[in-house]
Amino acid sequence: MPRDLKIAAGILTVAVLVGLISLSSLHRRMKGLAAESQTSEEKARRDVLAPEISTPSDVQQYAKIYWAAGEDRVAATSVELALSGEPVERGKQVLQALITKAPSTEQRTIAADTELLAFYLLPDGTAIADFSDSLSSETPSGIESEQVVVDSITKTLEQNVPSARRLKILIHGQEVETLAGHLDLTGFFDLNPSNVAPAAQPASSSHSSLAPR
Repeated sequence: MPRDLKIAAGILTVAVLVGLISLSSLHRRMKGLAAESQTSEEKARRDVLAPEISTPSDVQQYAKIYWAAGEDRVAATSVELALSGEPVERGKQVLQALITKAPSTEQRTIAADTELLAFYLLPDGTAIADFSDSLSSETPSGIESEQVVVDSITKTLEQNVPSARRLKILIHGQEVETLAGHLDLTGFFDLNPSNVAPAAQPASSSHSSLAPR
């Protein structure tokens, strides 16, 4: 091969390698920007769809919020929140925290775009929590994964709303047979045996995490 052609081929090879390296770097940067954009969009959407719930009686306290802890179980984390003295508003606040304040993706039990549409507390202690369709459609199908979701909801309410005695979960205002194909939602979930006391502590408490019940 003539010397000039060898030089040209060498230059072309180097140019191709530089281009591939630049393309790989650009791809990584684009993925990073896309992830940042998705996080920002998720936060903005959450702020619009699920603004912070506040009431005049709010007091900074530590509440037990239950997130996934591996091996198909949940464990409590002590989270400082502004909590209402009114049970219904307090229930909304802790369920909102369960959805929006998960410490990590692995610990999340409820899809980030799930909305708490309503929360009621009847005179007999029956709590009714109405969630958007995402609670069902984005929960992985399987008895263990569905149980983790329900456990995180029931334990969070049980530990922070002592007047709630049982829970009914609705999806978009309707009773459904199962959460995602397995766990029965047609009945009620028992809360707060008579010997359970409120778990929220003053914000000055030194507690940072709490063991699962």
